[in-house]
Amino acid sequence: MTAGTALGVKAIVFDTFGTVVDWRGSVISDLGIWGAAHDINLDWARLIDLWRDRYNPQKARVRSGELPWTNLDELHHEALLAVLQDLNAPDLTEAQVMHINRVWHRLRPWPDSVEGLTRLKRNFVIGPLSNANVALLVNMAKASGLPWDHAFSCELFQHYKPDPETYLGVCRMMYLEPSQVMMCAAHNYDLAAARRFGLRTAFIPRPTEYGPSQTTDLVPEQNWDIIATDMIDFAARMGA
Repeated sequence: MTAGTALGVKAIVFDTFGTVVDWRGSVISDLGIWGAAHDINLDWARLIDLWRDRYNPQKARVRSGELPWTNLDELHHEALLAVLQDLNAPDLTEAQVMHINRVWHRLRPWPDSVEGLTRLKRNFVIGPLSNANVALLVNMAKASGLPWDHAFSCELFQHYKPDPETYLGVCRMMYLEPSQVMMCAAHNYDLAAARRFGLRTAFIPRPTEYGPSQTTDLVPEQNWDIIATDMIDFAARMGA
């Protein structure tokens, strides 16, 4: 009996930034090439680190009600303008700013992601449960060949993780009990929230998500239902 059968899992949802795609490496590579071609000289590693530092505080403003529901593309745009100012960036056209902002639509998967997801898709409904908006997730999937069945964007629920409306919203949409849905993530906080609301959990470490000096989420912090080395190993453990 496989783990998937034993656990009764019917659908698997995935954190996307970090677990499925290499957001930091993708942004540095993409914008580095683009910047060189357009004579825009910025420290792209510094830019993405400052940009990402604003991610959780921005979501918190929405979750607290300080801001009305605002999707991630719009939050990213607001943060990017501030980061460009902090970096004393050269004057950019609106089209150039939008190209930078849409880099999140062009993120590339980790080397094991597409193969592992394709195998899992044979036996399970799979999709991202991501704070990213629908357009971002769909464009990313098209660009990278991510074989999702559906994009469970937090935009559909008008809540950001770890609000319960996100995890339980997937269960409601799929007519499944929480125990029939598994959350797969490289982030312990995400799995802790999913477990709190009754979902199954799977941990995949991504020790270079934040660069070579990463100190968080290097190891599982709880006894998650599945602990795998990468997406291909996860698929094998689930019998796919």
